[in-house]
Amino acid sequence: MVIRQETPEDYEEVYQLIKDAFASAEHADGNEQDLVAALRGSSAFIPELSLAAEKDGRLAGHILFTRASVGGCTVLALAPLSVRPEYQRQGIGTALVLEGHRIARKLGYPYSVVLGSEHYYPRVGYGPAEKLGIVVSDGIPSENFMALKLREDAEPLQGRMVYAREFGM
Repeated sequence: MVIRQETPEDYEEVYQLIKDAFASAEHADGNEQDLVAALRGSSAFIPELSLAAEKDGRLAGHILFTRASVGGCTVLALAPLSVRPEYQRQGIGTALVLEGHRIARKLGYPYSVVLGSEHYYPRVGYGPAEKLGIVVSDGIPSENFMALKLREDAEPLQGRMVYAREFGM
């Protein structure tokens, strides 16, 4: 498997990959692929943190981290993480998350926040966001709102998560 930065040539295939990955997901709104397309054109987009995983000569997975903020501090929002159904449960998602974290640290980002599975994301280091000073917004289950401190020198957080407007949150 190879993990690399997504390129514009990948956009069409990534769109379908995301659509397929979320087709049977327990918590999905069916618009995840459109969210990624919108985020690519936003000021929150970080090209180095839009990653594709290739396996067997085709795209098997994709992850996107975008800029967000908590109390005036720039953080990352991990959303979405997508793996083609036939490649799920093979470590591709985990590899994408960990490579994203490595690059994010190198770029100087202090925290990553995710709204996702309370069973999956703790395996890659995420814990309750509120324990890191991030206020959980109304209507969001606290067990699904998680964060990870990427850098030991990160300043403490205090405040509500503000996503890129494309998230509609």
